[in-house]
Amino acid sequence: MRSILAALPALSLLFSAPALAEEVASASSPDGHITVSIDWDGEGHFSYAIARDGTPLIENSRLGFLMDNAPPISRFLELADVQTDRADMTWEQPWGENRQVRDNHIELSLELLDTAFEDRSLTVRFRLFDDGVGFRYEFPESAGRTEIAEELTEFNIAQPGTAWWIRGGDWNRYEYLYDETPIDAVGTAHTPITFKLADGTHLAFHEAALVDYAGMWMRRMDGRRFRAELSPGSGQAKVVRDGAFTTPWRTIRIAKDAAGLYDNNIDLNLNEPNKLGDVGWVKPYKYVGIWWAMHLNEWTWNSGPDHGATTQHAKDYIDFAAENGFRGVLIEGWNKGWDGNWFGNGSDFSFTEAYPDFDIEEVTRYGLSKGVHLVGHHETGGNIAVYEPQLEDAMALYERLGVDSVKTGYVADAGGVKLLPTGDAPLRYGWHDGQEMARHHLKVVETAARHRIAVNPHEPIKDTGLRRTYPNWVSREGARGMEYQAWGVPGNIPSHVPSLIFSRMLSGPMDYTPGVLSLKGRDGRDLPSTIARQLALYLVLYSPIQMAADLPENYARYPDAFAFIKQVPTDWEESHVLQGEVADYAVMARKERGGQDWYVGGVTDENARSVSVSLDFLDADKSYTATIYRDGADADYRTETRHSIAIESKPVQRGDMLDLTMAPGGGFAVRLTPVG
Repeated sequence: MRSILAALPALSLLFSAPALAEEVASASSPDGHITVSIDWDGEGHFSYAIARDGTPLIENSRLGFLMDNAPPISRFLELADVQTDRADMTWEQPWGENRQVRDNHIELSLELLDTAFEDRSLTVRFRLFDDGVGFRYEFPESAGRTEIAEELTEFNIAQPGTAWWIRGGDWNRYEYLYDETPIDAVGTAHTPITFKLADGTHLAFHEAALVDYAGMWMRRMDGRRFRAELSPGSGQAKVVRDGAFTTPWRTIRIAKDAAGLYDNNIDLNLNEPNKLGDVGWVKPYKYVGIWWAMHLNEWTWNSGPDHGATTQHAKDYIDFAAENGFRGVLIEGWNKGWDGNWFGNGSDFSFTEAYPDFDIEEVTRYGLSKGVHLVGHHETGGNIAVYEPQLEDAMALYERLGVDSVKTGYVADAGGVKLLPTGDAPLRYGWHDGQEMARHHLKVVETAARHRIAVNPHEPIKDTGLRRTYPNWVSREGARGMEYQAWGVPGNIPSHVPSLIFSRMLSGPMDYTPGVLSLKGRDGRDLPSTIARQLALYLVLYSPIQMAADLPENYARYPDAFAFIKQVPTDWEESHVLQGEVADYAVMARKERGGQDWYVGGVTDENARSVSVSLDFLDADKSYTATIYRDGADADYRTETRHSIAIESKPVQRGDMLDLTMAPGGGFAVRLTPVG
């Protein structure tokens, strides 16, 4: 055993003969505030607990597994070895919310032996950061074939409080409005799930580096005790692995307030570094597309008289993109297979053959001649058995045509994904976040990378920070986005966005597809938003690719607001949450990468809200012009005044305060440009 206790006084190892529930190891975060302690109960059960400044946050919580066709890994365990280590480094993101990311952690690893099962062992590895904890299990090569029926990992919340969550294991994947309940009223939840404890501490639970493993839900067992529940597989075991492997990291963000949850890089730091090498070909960008008109029922994905993806429509959008500085044009419904029943089916999709009224060779040629790239589209209908055999040819076609990004889709109900046949099972079904789909998404990303193509999946598996390892995995959906404003019942209520910011957005970028300035959905329904809020979405809902989702003719009606959409960057030097409360409101500041401009955006729920924003993040030796897009005095998402917007400019500098009022369902966006 290697001990570095002399160099790391925050660590302690206890090796006296353990009695019932005796602490056998512990470690603290680099700043000493967060502590993890490991207990052994004498019957061979191991558990962990987490405290901050001596106050319990996670009480003793069991570790272990239920196995398929093997005894559980839970009882009869002994501590064989303890290792400690530390790291402090800074690494650079090729794109992201922050260019520089610091990884400063203390590591504690425990080798556990199963005394009731010959030669069975595993390692539990903890990493403690100043703002959270991650831990994972590591199986050795000697494990042979491992078949996991369920994890026994627990999360026993020490205090009462409030939870914001969406239900896991239900039919609509991740696409739900958020429930706000007491912690002891949660059912089975997807992660990230966010808690605010009685003493004000904020916790968020998620996972990092989900590779060849089933996604984790959190199921409340009793009181405030939760247990990991793995997404089902296509067979009895939920995870099947051969030889040595590691599970995803189970991550716990810890902060004094909601802003601290967001300004946290634990999930990225627990992923492996970039495996793709030079990724200068991955370009952050904004795009328009043949998309919103289909959600409005004006055009169709399928062929026919109202087909959206025609050569002429595509050229019209390319012209619009070129005139307004958009790099990409998304075109959905271009390929054969959309006719008939494709939802949850996908049997007829071809990913290389276009409908007769869409000349993909001509469209891509025309676009590139104007500096505009086609954004590819592969809707699978959740049919992996049809998509994967075509994957290589589909990506090769896009590479030949100069298409360097693709939006994929998996529209099927949960549990309805059609998997590749194996053995005597010609047709198998799985879940969007099961082990086989974790494998599938990485296969798509790796195949795309060989062809220098970026990937943006919708109806995806959740983000777990793998964009660090595979930087061409640029964004994804994984929540209720703008399309629900067109036809959802109900649509996305105003509290949905400030709920997303402090829950779903903790996992990574989201392709929300903002910018609907008309504020109109299908059949003329009103969107629960102000026009200023639509601008704010580009700042508070991060993605390195951002859509201007509305129809071109609607942007012509609102040229002043559209000017902001054309200007706002999608790649950032640094980002900060200045203020916020979960589900209530959020205010963010971001500095453009490679430039000097700052941007500030804010959104609120259904309540009007006034905020005073400190500009202390600005450079002290510069003066700035603030161009402010804010709700008009009479703006209200519930009335015809939702389009009321005030646009003004004023000189500002470091130390100033911006006093801004957000209307009900409203928001604001500010551009801060250095003078001179």
